[in-house]
Amino acid sequence: MNPSLEGYTAAVLDGPDASGPDARAALAEDVAAVERLVRRDAELHAAMTDVAIGPRARRAVLADLLSGKVSAPAARLCAYAAGAVRAQDVPSALGWLATRLRQVAEGEDRPEEPLGHRAARERVGGYAQAVLQELAVAELETVEDELFRFARVVDATPELRGALTDRDLPAAARRAVVEDLLGTKAHPATVRLATYAVTGGRPRDLVGTLDWLVEQVAGARGWRVARVRSGQEVDDQARRDLSERLSRLAGSPVELQVTVDPALLAGVDVEIGDLRLDATARGRLDRLREHVVAGGWTDLGFGRAERAAHGAPGGPGGARQDDGRHDGDVGGNEGTRGS
Repeated sequence: MNPSLEGYTAAVLDGPDASGPDARAALAEDVAAVERLVRRDAELHAAMTDVAIGPRARRAVLADLLSGKVSAPAARLCAYAAGAVRAQDVPSALGWLATRLRQVAEGEDRPEEPLGHRAARERVGGYAQAVLQELAVAELETVEDELFRFARVVDATPELRGALTDRDLPAAARRAVVEDLLGTKAHPATVRLATYAVTGGRPRDLVGTLDWLVEQVAGARGWRVARVRSGQEVDDQARRDLSERLSRLAGSPVELQVTVDPALLAGVDVEIGDLRLDATARGRLDRLREHVVAGGWTDLGFGRAERAAHGAPGGPGGARQDDGRHDGDVGGNEGTRGS
């Protein structure tokens, strides 16, 4: 199965919303119901398996559909599964998810299987996405700093590094070492991520995995802050609507940093991570200006230069056909341009 989905599932199961046999049984039942729905509803099945629909769109569609109809953890898991795999694999991913949750609900203990370097990183990355989704930006900064410092401690302490990377040492024992070291000294998210790096990643790559997690947290922090420039004041309702839409796009809650720039005239310009959305009046005018320049605006009118270059009628390369109007006329003799 997809390593990222495997890690994400492990994180949800480790979280407070899925603690206890009753909660896990209910979670398994909800996900099984969603799987049956996707397989039996022709329109939904077509939407989820349409290769023309991108992962983010599939995730947003399923999250919106399931909101309020199943538990929040079930909706998160199913929506993530829809975006984590190829479109044609969504039904089978939901089937795997339903089976895995049923096994956990029935008390079956399945330790993480060894994976290659890349797949192990993807699994830890999926776990990290689930953990980081609910954190505020300030918390992300704390987790980033604590993971970095923990990685340096492990790298500088041969005895500790040897214990945490010893594949012959049971996973539970290695987890206990991390929990004893960090315990209440670090943010709970830091403890969870560091612990899963030990058991879900490759043991020999622990320091590298921790450093890679630092980069993931930094990236998540960038995607969680949307810098919004607006041509006008943005009221509370507009802020909520924009935040909700951007959250669906990013796959996690988004914090808005809004500044008013009258030069934009109207609309908003949004930067979130490496994505920019320019929906301002100034942006539209600038794009129109570029279009006009590229089209060849001259004193003779829009597009005349381009037509002349290709020898169109009325240009140097083609004979002019007199239709009874002059260049300055619009609609015969009814008026002149600029009058």
